[in-house]
Amino acid sequence: MVDPAREAALDTLIAVRERDAYANLVLPGLLRQRRISGRDAGLATELAYGSARARGLLDAVLDACVDRPLSQVDGLLLDALRLGTYQLLRTRIPVHAAVDSTVDLVRARQGSGPAGFVNAVLRRVAEQDEAAWVAQLAPDEQADPVGHLALRSAHPRWIAQAFAEALGSKGEPLAAALAADDARPAVHLTARPGEVSADELAAMTGGEPAPYSPYGVRLDAGAGDPGELDPVREKLAAVQDEGSQLCALALTRVPPTDGEGERWLDLCAGPGGKATLLGALVGLSGGTLDAVEKAPHRAELVRRATEGLPVTVHVGDGRDPGLAESSYDRVLVDAPCTGLGALRRRPEARWRRQPSDLPELTRLQRELLASALRLVRPGGVVGYVVCSPHLSETVGVVSDAVRRGLAEPLDTREFFPGVPDLGAGPHVQLWPHLHGTDGMFCALLRRP
Repeated sequence: MVDPAREAALDTLIAVRERDAYANLVLPGLLRQRRISGRDAGLATELAYGSARARGLLDAVLDACVDRPLSQVDGLLLDALRLGTYQLLRTRIPVHAAVDSTVDLVRARQGSGPAGFVNAVLRRVAEQDEAAWVAQLAPDEQADPVGHLALRSAHPRWIAQAFAEALGSKGEPLAAALAADDARPAVHLTARPGEVSADELAAMTGGEPAPYSPYGVRLDAGAGDPGELDPVREKLAAVQDEGSQLCALALTRVPPTDGEGERWLDLCAGPGGKATLLGALVGLSGGTLDAVEKAPHRAELVRRATEGLPVTVHVGDGRDPGLAESSYDRVLVDAPCTGLGALRRRPEARWRRQPSDLPELTRLQRELLASALRLVRPGGVVGYVVCSPHLSETVGVVSDAVRRGLAEPLDTREFFPGVPDLGAGPHVQLWPHLHGTDGMFCALLRRP
């Protein structure tokens, strides 16, 4: 008998490997299609997301237990081995259950021979626990602290190094950041301003008001599909990380240099989370928001999300959107980035991104920020936001605009009231281990 929860987890891993699919998009569909719910759905989610997230650590252990390079192991068998190894090292599932259930999956699909191979490998894995494998395989902690922490927390080394540089530490702060990034995150909701308060939303959903955002609510990580909640379906609320909320709100809190300033622009609006929040806020004071999105299907998502709000959606490239220059009071640039700040929400993303992605992204980020500074009026404010702590995408991009005389930096920390541990400024870098949010970066800039 094949366990349906483990089968769904395996099929998710196969889809990620074969089709470059996203685990958090594939698995919910499989659970609905196969009518897997309750504890079985929770198990499938833990195993699929956990195995995808810990792939580097799992492969290091498997490489020590398999008698040939992993590149020569059949793809389905390797996915099954990762699934079994995750159960052995990172769950409380008994050894016999982890091994036997994985062997059953392989036997049902490929027969007894491959099943025997999987059984033998997993028996070797089970000879040690995770701590013992890390002690055996990780670089020396004194000689290479970043490499040691990278393997221990199942991160590519280059990402651990980027976190270390942003934190200015290779010690405990880095260990805490990587550990938080390796944990399953809570679900964050945002209440639509003017429709429902955070307290009311918390009562409706069984969550807790967020500690920093006046519109935020946090739910337990195992709260189920937030898209099925009545307030979300009725557009009283949306799923949005509290860090994203705080970055959008910071832009609205900068005092105008003259007048109220009620023409706002979201230059990279898809899929519409920040545009919805900004549109609701500007609508309360009689203003308007223009939202630009390059991809037509994502622009349609923005239209649906902002329906009923004073938001006009434009399909265009944010670098040259065809809008009048010097005509907006506030502009948000939520630029495309590596997404290193949201790895905990995208299980396979840490193994998909590469350092070679950075040059093209940072060039695009600089161009988008320059466009925003042309579109905002003199004295107006631009919010530059990325979901990454990588210095090339954050301080590097902003410093370039300031050095060229395009912008004057504001002390962004002033516009994150009540949020602790914001560092020396003038920008703000949020962290999962410090704030419970995604690793959002925000810099507020004024056009001279």
